[in-house]
Amino acid sequence: MIRFGVIGTNWITDKFIEAAKELEDFCLTAVYSRSEVTAREFANAHGASYTFTDIEEMAQSDTIDAVYIASPNSFHASQAILCMNNGKHVLCEKPFASNKSEAEAMIAAARKNNVLFMEAMKSTCTPCFLAVKEHLDEIGPVRRYFANFCQYSSRYDEYKKGNILNAFNPTFSNGALMDIGVYTIAPLVHLFGEPQSIKAMGTILESGVDGQGSIIMQYEQHEAVVMYSKITDSNLPNEIQGEAGSIIIDKISSPSHIQINYRNGEQKDISVQQKENTMFYEAKEFISLIKNNQTESSINTFARSMSVIKIMDEVRRQLGITYPADQ
Repeated sequence: MIRFGVIGTNWITDKFIEAAKELEDFCLTAVYSRSEVTAREFANAHGASYTFTDIEEMAQSDTIDAVYIASPNSFHASQAILCMNNGKHVLCEKPFASNKSEAEAMIAAARKNNVLFMEAMKSTCTPCFLAVKEHLDEIGPVRRYFANFCQYSSRYDEYKKGNILNAFNPTFSNGALMDIGVYTIAPLVHLFGEPQSIKAMGTILESGVDGQGSIIMQYEQHEAVVMYSKITDSNLPNEIQGEAGSIIIDKISSPSHIQINYRNGEQKDISVQQKENTMFYEAKEFISLIKNNQTESSINTFARSMSVIKIMDEVRRQLGITYPADQ
């Protein structure tokens, strides 16, 4: 049984716990919040026995083996390093760091303490995404990757009223790129590695974060085009184009329907039946690694997570987006 503590008492933590409880080795034992009332309410709702308002106390506690971190992005590095320095395994929400230097420090802490550290990029652990990787050769030489994730944020309505919530606040290393653009970049890195060149465009809001953006990335034999937004919606699917056909992916952040359209007119559904709550697969991967005494995922590897962060650092550099965490 792996005893978990959670940092972050929001809807994403609710979804993670709901998914992880389907695994027999998962046990939620502790909840951290700055507010004792919030911590107790969340613990009661999910059946956790312990609550903490002091994060160092939780990190040092012998009531947990692992921690799931879903706090604002700007807290990820310090919280993860604290937990790993106290011998705890860490599953950290995407993006796992604000920038490359934070990411390097987190990976160094994992190695120094010989604990498991993994970025909670859910999509790349799903059976449907693994099916894309398995069938990629069937479309011939790849010439273009197109990914699109545009989802109008309810918090943007508050932003327009003058109420800047976390999602649009640079203090928390936030914005469209960090929140949802990362979902378009991570699968690209998993499939093709780092690009040779990057050209970024975006809409910068007065608060100092991006509301939306587009990136063109060049590889040796193909190009990648990604679009993301928190201030518009889109219903476009995602596509990997090859000389022999295309792979159509319904939702890049949580793929569930995958189809190959061959140039000869034939079509093949390569979707794999999977859990509706796709966070199940990241939890399963993480717990399996702990049980097998492994300290790095072979799916969400350190190298892949680092590559994603490096791309996002370059995009922010081109757009002129800086966070307090960069100082």
